[in-house]
Amino acid sequence: MTVRLEPEEEAILAGAEGPAARKALEIVLTLGRIYGAERLVPVASVQVAGVSYRNLGDAGLEFLRDWAEQGARVRVPTTLNPAGMDLDAWGEMGIPEAFARRQGEVIAAYVRMGIAPTCTCTPYLVGNVPAYGEHIAWSESSAVCYANAVLGARTNREGGPSALAAAVCGRTAAYGLHLEEGRRATHRIRVTCPVREPWEYAALGFWVGGRVGGGVPYFEGLDLPPVTAASVAGEPALSSPTHDALKLMGAALASSGAVGLYHVAGCTPEARIRNDLLPPGVQEVVVDSLEPAVAALNASVETIDLVVIGCPHASLGEVRAVAERLRGRRLAADLWLTVARGVRERAVAEGLVETIEAAGGRVVADGCVVVAPMRDLPYRTLATNSAKMASYALPHAGLRVRFGPLEACIEAGIRGRWETVVH
Repeated sequence: MTVRLEPEEEAILAGAEGPAARKALEIVLTLGRIYGAERLVPVASVQVAGVSYRNLGDAGLEFLRDWAEQGARVRVPTTLNPAGMDLDAWGEMGIPEAFARRQGEVIAAYVRMGIAPTCTCTPYLVGNVPAYGEHIAWSESSAVCYANAVLGARTNREGGPSALAAAVCGRTAAYGLHLEEGRRATHRIRVTCPVREPWEYAALGFWVGGRVGGGVPYFEGLDLPPVTAASVAGEPALSSPTHDALKLMGAALASSGAVGLYHVAGCTPEARIRNDLLPPGVQEVVVDSLEPAVAALNASVETIDLVVIGCPHASLGEVRAVAERLRGRRLAADLWLTVARGVRERAVAEGLVETIEAAGGRVVADGCVVVAPMRDLPYRTLATNSAKMASYALPHAGLRVRFGPLEACIEAGIRGRWETVVH
């Protein structure tokens, strides 16, 4: 398959803008040929994965340094995935100094390329809200799902190197979820059981993701209000219970399966605009109970060492909810509420961080438990309301998990023990 190039793209490929830009375009072109793309599209923003030193190691760090030395510079607004620690308060987390030093070198290499040191899986909560139909190149699975489904933007799930390449040359290949046909449903999901709270949407996403794999599910039977362009334009809307529920559901869909886009009848933008999303003969899946998902996400542990809220990174609304439940109380277990740094700054201004810290909790910016060096820390069990965290914690961090409502997680943190949740 030949990928058609515009004159500016041909010039980049000929080396007119240096070896790094040429290498970047070669990577994008190679992927385009592999996936049958006919053209490239400009991207409005990029979100790059491959940030934690725990995942990159020295080889990854040298790769980034080499690109920076070759003069690689990004052309579009670009942010990073979570790091393996809070970039400012890593010592308070117990992160080893050797890890922190290397993590800092990773961030420095990205900054040399012109990338903002904004480390978050929720760039849409700190000002990067792509427009409906806009082409972007994002990496982190939950961010990809949210951008495609809730915002109606268009991105495939990029790998770290391919996203970096897209940022440097300003383009990505037009295949998969960038195309109209790639955004049609592969599965019709009929939900006949009650799904009301954000943690229940997370459980639903976990169960469905495992059944549709890399497909595009179309949900029916969910009682959610319409998501419109106006409702995603500002922070208050993005902190709403609806957006928090969709964020948790999409993260779970992407972690138990490889879902990059879903539709919700009457709610998400394309489901409200397009009438061709359900092809004839599409496979149907009926969900009549969340109990199997809840059971699969819970280990038989009682003592809780750590409570983790914010996977994906918490919205300001979620920070408010945690602070309200902790006000005037004291934690027996540690609690990490992981957020984008911009969200933390707003939470500080509202006095929310002070309330959480007074209870013994910590509002962690920049980082994520999944990519932190958790095996070096004294935690063995955790409680979370995130199905993504629940499914990743054991293989990635060696932690056994209790999964359930936010309220149950906070109470587990207060008591240091998990109380049974009956669903």
